[in-house]
Amino acid sequence: MKVARESFLTSFFKLESAGGIVLMLAAILAVVCANTPLQGYYALLLDTPVEIKIGTLEIAKPLLLWINDGLMAIFFFLVGLELKRELIEGELADKRKIILPAVGAVGGMLVPALIYLYCNAGDSAALKGWAIPAATDIAFALGILALLGSRVPISIKIFLTSLAIFDDIGAILIIAVFYTAKISLISLIVVACCIPILILFNKHSVESKSLYVMVGVIMWAAMLKSGVHATLAGILLALFIPIKSKATADYSLLKDLEHDLRAMVAFVVLPVFAFANAGISFAGIGAEQVFHPVPFGIALGLFVGKQVGVFGFCWVAVRLKLARLPQGMSWGGLYGTAALCGVGFTMSLFIGSLAFEETAINFLFDERLGIILGSLASGLVGFFVLHFNLRSGLRSDKKEIL
Repeated sequence: MKVARESFLTSFFKLESAGGIVLMLAAILAVVCANTPLQGYYALLLDTPVEIKIGTLEIAKPLLLWINDGLMAIFFFLVGLELKRELIEGELADKRKIILPAVGAVGGMLVPALIYLYCNAGDSAALKGWAIPAATDIAFALGILALLGSRVPISIKIFLTSLAIFDDIGAILIIAVFYTAKISLISLIVVACCIPILILFNKHSVESKSLYVMVGVIMWAAMLKSGVHATLAGILLALFIPIKSKATADYSLLKDLEHDLRAMVAFVVLPVFAFANAGISFAGIGAEQVFHPVPFGIALGLFVGKQVGVFGFCWVAVRLKLARLPQGMSWGGLYGTAALCGVGFTMSLFIGSLAFEETAINFLFDERLGIILGSLASGLVGFFVLHFNLRSGLRSDKKEIL
């Protein structure tokens, strides 16, 4: 029995959709805790004060903010590593292949944001959440895509991944520019002092992980105190990790770190974040709450805005001959992929926490409701559109063979 259990777990974690499934289960567990007698314990856990003090340096935050500011820095570090690898050696290194997903990403961020702004025009506090529906959750989207099995053309997977990478770049820029608190000049000077050290490490191909971690932790703490969101320290650190080794031709510190962190992020960091942020109580929920401008704007932005933005901008780019559909992708496949981009769970929750955690009016309930509804609807539509499109494609292939 023990051997069979280990075999099942090993097989499960090898699944392409495993990360998305664990993420979904963590979110469901959070909702269960928030809607049962466990609600008090759930809130108590997230409000648990955690304090680190070294001399005059003191960082004291509730557990929820340690997860959002600290644990998610590891996620952004991995995103940074993936971005650097893709830009140097991956799909984004070929300019001809990046035009269509880049155009789609722009549309997929612009249209949802405009829909949200339209729904919340006149409410200055609610307008702070304009970027929430602009984000795409690549872990969930690829997890749903993996449920369709080997029928999915590699071109669709590459397109979705490339689009999500541009989407991540946009989200990083939005966080850096629009979601910063009061700036501390002294803390930013400490961050700036870390940069020459990292440049020196990179120039000399330093391959000591502990040295990069040490500088990264200092930079994260300084960024946390600076007012610029601390998770950006992860992106900044990743840019200086060497992708090639001067000593060993077949070794890459960047790829090694990426390999080490991928499972940790997929099965620990993102599920813990989802558990901490998705706990929404549905007690007393009604049409008034669903159609409140904040959740309605988010849901509409994710569900309608992503489809219109991604598909519409890509259609225009192809018609103007600025780009062309990847081989093996039909217009139906593009539309289904555009719908999957409306799954904005993790990044949308993260941006939502930045947008509303310091406002006088608490929109967190509204924000999470809109994200859940919009992401759920987008995931279902994307799955079924691709399911029927790929099935009809298989039928067409069989007819040609016959």
